[in-house]
Amino acid sequence: MSFKVAFIGAGSIGFTRTLLRDLLAVPEFADIEIAFTDIDQANLERVTQLAQRDIKANGLKIKIAATTERRAALAGARYVFSLVRVGGLEAFAQDVEIPLRYGIDQCVGDTLCAGGIMYAQRGIPVVLEFCRDIQEVAEPNCLLLNYANPNAMITWACNTYGQVRTVGLCHGVQAGHQMIAEVLGLKQEEVDIICAGINHQTWYIKVQHNGEDLTGRLLEAFENHPKYSRTEKVRIDMLKRFGYFSTESNGHLSEYLPWYRKRPEEIKDWIGYDSWYDGETGGYLRICREGRDSFEQDFPKWLAEPPLEFTEAAQQCAMPALQCSA
Repeated sequence: MSFKVAFIGAGSIGFTRTLLRDLLAVPEFADIEIAFTDIDQANLERVTQLAQRDIKANGLKIKIAATTERRAALAGARYVFSLVRVGGLEAFAQDVEIPLRYGIDQCVGDTLCAGGIMYAQRGIPVVLEFCRDIQEVAEPNCLLLNYANPNAMITWACNTYGQVRTVGLCHGVQAGHQMIAEVLGLKQEEVDIICAGINHQTWYIKVQHNGEDLTGRLLEAFENHPKYSRTEKVRIDMLKRFGYFSTESNGHLSEYLPWYRKRPEEIKDWIGYDSWYDGETGGYLRICREGRDSFEQDFPKWLAEPPLEFTEAAQQCAMPALQCSA
């Protein structure tokens, strides 16, 4: 089976390497074409070097075509992944810092409210350019797989105005699935889930094990968990009020339901500071800045680490690592 897959924004190391690993773990895709494109030549070269090493270590003969010329990467593609952060961290910082001056507290600021709207206004014109290129040079009926935020708005714009088939994807469902299995004392593969909603307001409306509905047991399981009872207070409160657990991390959920962040003195009652996704104000921006600053220093370390394995088992255990990769 041979077809072409292009990655726009391939300089995003976490998403690019992990998605490529997931894709090439499928044996039928061993002969596909891969193209990377990014506006940052240095990041593109580093990620390509790491990804090419992963490919070689897994015995595949695929040669990544990396280029800063987007149309060249998209030419003939059947599938396109969009992993971009339009404007980079400098623009993203304004999505967080400007609203904060007016009392709007966000820990991420990438989906709705003031930050999400600013992000969309910046991103939609650019992704519509992607759509134009896809229409002109990609394979007919090419599918765009969007990982860029604000996901729902970007996906809507591409489908409605870009006239390109687009599906929005997010790893939150998988990460929450792991957490649910843990509190129930089960393995993830033993737990069946049904989710409903839009990114980032998705809910586990049914949780089953061997055909038994365990949805009603989640509240007690989370309230009694030694860690999550402390770090997931917003999610647990929503589960208590409405009966469904959210796919989103505690802090992320709190900014979509802003009454949890309305009074600065009360935010601490709902979030922790063990990690950014517990809800630290501007936590995602801080972590991403630190990741960007360490990119060059960490690159030799990544090269010294073992290559990624293209297996189903490796797919499942890497999902949480995507939390701050784009």
